Amino acid sequence: MKILKNIRVVELGTYITGPAAGLHLADLGADVIKVERPGTGDPFRAFKGGLYSPHYQTYNRNKRSIALDTKDPADLAVFHDLVASADVFIQNFRPGVAEKLGAGEAELRKRNPNLIYCAISGFGTSGPSRDRPAYDTVAQAASGYLRLLTPPTNPRVIGPAIADAVTGQYAAMACLAALLERAESGKGHRIDISMLEAMAHFNLDSFTHYYSVGEVMGPLSRPTVSQSYTFECSDGKWVALHMSSPTKFWEGMLRATGQEQLNEDPRFSERLNRIEHQDDLIEILTPVFATKTRDEWCDLLLANEVPHSPAYDSDEALEDPQAVHLQLKTSAPSSELGTFTTVRPPYNFDGEPELGVLPPPTLDEHGDEIRAELAQRKAG
Repeated sequence: MKILKNIRVVELGTYITGPAAGLHLADLGADVIKVERPGTGDPFRAFKGGLYSPHYQTYNRNKRSIALDTKDPADLAVFHDLVASADVFIQNFRPGVAEKLGAGEAELRKRNPNLIYCAISGFGTSGPSRDRPAYDTVAQAASGYLRLLTPPTNPRVIGPAIADAVTGQYAAMACLAALLERAESGKGHRIDISMLEAMAHFNLDSFTHYYSVGEVMGPLSRPTVSQSYTFECSDGKWVALHMSSPTKFWEGMLRATGQEQLNEDPRFSERLNRIEHQDDLIEILTPVFATKTRDEWCDLLLANEVPHSPAYDSDEALEDPQAVHLQLKTSAPSSELGTFTTVRPPYNFDGEPELGVLPPPTLDEHGDEIRAELAQRKAG
């Protein structure tokens, strides 16, 4: 079900945060039109050469592309006509840049008074850091989140672009809330959201611990309390366990591994003791898990009702029987790739998954089509 099929979104965004917000609305069925610079398009297109990098593909499926140079009067007029037909406008430039491109809120609201205008920035629209450049790592660090992901020794940045993706998701949620309110009031809204604000909210658990009990969390704080583990098996593959607080999961793990004697060890006999001595437990269990393959351990853990999963790589995860059952992997014909394969949106409306997907557009793929629609709209 294309739940937002009657909503049009104009996205003047680059890299991740703006396109990610557009992606979520597109996945819900909105007509998301990506406005790009002629010739080069979104800079993310060329991250691995060419104009169709996997980085670009990730955040731009289910959209249409039109190439417009807003510094050119004719293209600016097309852009303004496009905005006049839209419900939502998304941009993720530093404060002041959109205005230079003819895409500031005041200018666009002249064409569309009821527009939902969403501006995504790094550090907000005012304050001492307003004009600082911000990318994913910067926002993670400024919000206190990077310290929760960085190894305690030999620190280095690891993991995906969490701050970019999270900010895009928050922005999309704010757009939906503004659309819902507009349906009652008839009024448009301006949304300002920064990567710093989004990541600080995403890091809420860490701040709650600090302000409630004075604890400054680190990268091992949560996995220690939640009793989470990752072990390498004899075939070099990994298995992950999350035993949380119920005693039955601890006892199931002991049965699965044949380590029931650990229940008599005062370091492990109670949950709080296991939290305190997690390093000792890891040292004991690491060679144990090295004696069997990952599949063998998964069978034993499942039989003993221990929360676990193979720690998959991306070439395995969507082939898991449950992932196959849920039809998480979906594909569509692509002029660039032959077949574009991706993960379907996670929503199931009225019991039906959304399996239909359009490959990310080539640069200006829908330019003529969109111009014709705008001309027809003017004529009508």
